[in-house]
Amino acid sequence: MSARAVETEPARRPRAALSPQGAIVDLLAPVWLAVEVLRSIPRSLLAGRFPFEEYLRQTWFTIKVCTLPSLAVSIPFGVILALQVGVLAQEVGASGFTGAGNTLAVVRQAAPMITALMLAGVAGSAICSELGSRRIREELDALEVMGVRVVERIVLPRVMATVTVAVLLNGVVMFFSIMTTLLVSVVAMDLSAGGYLASVGTLARPSDLILSLVKAAIFGVLCAVVASHKGITAKNGPSGVSDAVTSAVVVNFVALFGANFVISQAYAQLFPGGVA
Repeated sequence: MSARAVETEPARRPRAALSPQGAIVDLLAPVWLAVEVLRSIPRSLLAGRFPFEEYLRQTWFTIKVCTLPSLAVSIPFGVILALQVGVLAQEVGASGFTGAGNTLAVVRQAAPMITALMLAGVAGSAICSELGSRRIREELDALEVMGVRVVERIVLPRVMATVTVAVLLNGVVMFFSIMTTLLVSVVAMDLSAGGYLASVGTLARPSDLILSLVKAAIFGVLCAVVASHKGITAKNGPSGVSDAVTSAVVVNFVALFGANFVISQAYAQLFPGGVA
């Protein structure tokens, strides 16, 4: 190979990788994977091929690695939220609505986002690194050669496990965050526990809880699908797996905030009378 070819080849690769067509394909690939996962659910259940053992194993693993980090974030977040909302409520003369403000902020926004970020950063990284390692060891290629559907056998149980843990963990984070805001408001802000809880019942609606659970489920699908896609498309050896994990976390974080904005705005339009 000539020296001119050696000099020009590295300059060509970034342009090809950053082409509009490649960017669009890379953006839509997780969407197609999500569609394939949804299609695989009834097919695997009706055919009796759903990997329940793998689903349970992945669920237990996700619970173990995500519960403590989520609580470690939710408790200090509850302290900060209670202090900020309490001070603001006192300044505007609305101390009676402190409980409602804290609780609605936790239920509508904080709990599902904390859960999703922990899933993306911890469980998503594990999923991506595992599938990426299997890809570079050609294990996934071997399954495909044997006629085993990788999406149905490998990706589907991880997506279902992540969604299950997201919904359950969302409730745990919600409970601890609300209890933290209640404790801080009663001890530090000299509010009565009865008045705090009464304000919650005045403004909170069942649709707020439904919104939180729906957000958690959607975020769980998003985290698992993006991590799985980055893992099964990893290449260039161990360094490629490392790059895939980093990319999965970054893409998940950006996508989660975007999805949260879209869902919140849709909720505000469907159920006017409050900001989601």
